[in-house]
Amino acid sequence: MPVPSHLKPSPFTARVPADLTEEEWIDVAGQATPERITGTDAEYHAFRTGVGMIDFSMLPKWEISGPGAIDVLNQVFSRDVTKLAPGSIGYGVVVTEDGYMMDDCTVLIYGDDHVRLTGGNWDVEKVIRAYLTPETTLTELRDTIATLSVQGPKSRETLQKLTSTDLSNEAFPYYTFQTGIDLDGIPAHINRMGFTAELGYEVMVPIERALELWDKVAAAGAEFGAIGCGGGALMMVRTEAGMVMGGLEYDEDTTPFECRMGWSVDLEKAHFHGRDALVALKEQARRTIASLVIEGDPDGLEESPVFDGDVEVGYVTMAVPSPELGGATLALARVAKGHAAKDTALTVRAEGGDRAAHVVATPVYDPQRLKVRS
Repeated sequence: MPVPSHLKPSPFTARVPADLTEEEWIDVAGQATPERITGTDAEYHAFRTGVGMIDFSMLPKWEISGPGAIDVLNQVFSRDVTKLAPGSIGYGVVVTEDGYMMDDCTVLIYGDDHVRLTGGNWDVEKVIRAYLTPETTLTELRDTIATLSVQGPKSRETLQKLTSTDLSNEAFPYYTFQTGIDLDGIPAHINRMGFTAELGYEVMVPIERALELWDKVAAAGAEFGAIGCGGGALMMVRTEAGMVMGGLEYDEDTTPFECRMGWSVDLEKAHFHGRDALVALKEQARRTIASLVIEGDPDGLEESPVFDGDVEVGYVTMAVPSPELGGATLALARVAKGHAAKDTALTVRAEGGDRAAHVVATPVYDPQRLKVRS
């Protein structure tokens, strides 16, 4: 069926099967994202062994320009972006004035007078605007840029076929970006990053070149089994990778110290939005995010309460079948501190009855993050 009327189509919607039901479209920041394109199992396999292509155009992209743009960003973002060199990408959070999570975001540093923040919560724009100066301007770019995330161990070989720019690890390291890349005639901006725990790139092009980009990448990656992928496979790989998402592993009742994002909070900075509250909240963290292996299949486990003996200690945020664990059910869960140590035996109270569970190390896939840096 067509994209549900309440959602915005993607630049790549024309490459999505027409037989999707309304339930197979996912609302991501107001844009329609397909749950699957070829099939979730095949798409997971593409991410892990070849090339998976997935639309990431849905995320808001705020560009701050003008003298002192980097200082405006530094007032908003949890890390000290003045320490990042031009061409660098930073990952961190934006919090409320009270120190609770708004969004986990990436920032791109073009220079002191030009920066970009990408996130998933439209309310972040209000925070940025509060710190703009008369010399700086804010532009949101989602309607002008198409973003295709090209992920998997063969992603570099695929994209290298389309450009003379050196995409080697030495020339193009993890968490850097390059602009002005010619991809077989398409002008592109490429970020070396992703949400899969695999080698990968986010390719941004003018929105009118989106379908051309999709087709060229698909053709270049055909020998590696490149296919389009949807949200279902992405949720499997990101759960194995222990990567958090807003509305699942955190909300505005969660501090960065309770969703595995505390490492990104730089309290050495003199000031940023919510900093003073975070100083007090750091020692008050009540819970954390844990990975659980749960008996039985994953259907219907989301939001199921988690018990340690007779004490309710949290709930499941997402559960998936994990090929990395031989098909066992793997979940991410919000769990009270003191109940999240590796090998802790827990119980998940699901609709069909209690399920045995135990805590495993996060992440279960490539725990040293070697693949993304390869």
